[in-house]
Amino acid sequence: MNQNRKQNFLRMMMRVRGLVTKEFRQILRDPSSISIAFVMPVVLLLLFGYGVSLDAKHIKMGVVQQSPSVESADFASHFYRSQYFDASHYDDVPSAKEAMHQGAIQAVVILKSSFTQDFYSQPTAPVQLLVNGVNSNTANLINGYVQAAWQVWLSDYALKHGSTLTQPVQQLTRIWFNSEVNSSYFLVPGLIAIVMTLIGALLTALVVAREWERGTMEALLVTPVSIYEILFSKVFPYFVLGMGGMLLSLLMALYLFHVPLRGSLWVLLLSSALFLWVALSMGILISTVGRTQFVAGQIAILVTFLPAFLLSGFIFDLHSTPLVIQMISHIVPAHYFVALLQSEFLAGDIFWIILPNLLALLVMGVVLTLVVLKKSHKRLD
Repeated sequence: MNQNRKQNFLRMMMRVRGLVTKEFRQILRDPSSISIAFVMPVVLLLLFGYGVSLDAKHIKMGVVQQSPSVESADFASHFYRSQYFDASHYDDVPSAKEAMHQGAIQAVVILKSSFTQDFYSQPTAPVQLLVNGVNSNTANLINGYVQAAWQVWLSDYALKHGSTLTQPVQQLTRIWFNSEVNSSYFLVPGLIAIVMTLIGALLTALVVAREWERGTMEALLVTPVSIYEILFSKVFPYFVLGMGGMLLSLLMALYLFHVPLRGSLWVLLLSSALFLWVALSMGILISTVGRTQFVAGQIAILVTFLPAFLLSGFIFDLHSTPLVIQMISHIVPAHYFVALLQSEFLAGDIFWIILPNLLALLVMGVVLTLVVLKKSHKRLD
């Protein structure tokens, strides 16, 4: 009996090895699979890392000093030296407003004629700020930058003159986890989740659907291999591809964009493997529904890529969305993976964040795998 089991196991391993070898050869013959696994991460990381920024720099600003003085000139010089502003001098308020109407500048700082007198006599800021509010996010950033510039100037002025601040409250700000407020530190880790979603779900769904279109799947189904061996042979090569794409993205994040990795590499690899397992299961499940590449691609984009992009916290803060959207986001696997990535890269091994998210991915992986096994049959219908 034991000898028969051993022989059956060896036969199964030989069949699996043959199927996996066939899949790897198919991947090597198909440049599109290699492109999705290794070229797409490079393109997306370069595009988002360099082309997309949530910061506001080189903001075109007008500065008006209605009655120039030593104090007003000193304060205005902060805008001329700042990396956040491309400041230009305007002689009067109407000309500055006209420039903003024409779109030449996005904001105007007006230092009133009573700037020096008010500064010494009143605890209020004698500065008026006009901001183009078409882009509310940029408008809020400009407002914050100008307030910060005012606080810095007050501190510098007090230090130079050996006096105390006239403002009733001195704000001491310290930003945790991303002290440089670099949006690449926020975008690049989240982008790894998008890349792995595309590799795991989209690529797997398209490849299996293409086999149905070409008729090679039917030929495979008439062989002695079991459905479990077929599923394993389809998943394993793309798991290797997905982890390869993840490692490439990790290297680019560390050495090209200089995103710090403050957590454990092994926790990052474990969470990536769990998420890739979930994504591959979704891809196989999609391929059981859509047996043409067009249908499989449309379903994969609709149920994997778009939710991962919009509902994972990759770009938008989910806490500011309606409660219904927050509840829906909990069924998106990328929601948990993005939280893990941001924690591992920027905060470190915070286990009260890591463990619940790992557990959620594990549950999703088990459930999806059971559904795939139930839905997959070795027959043509």
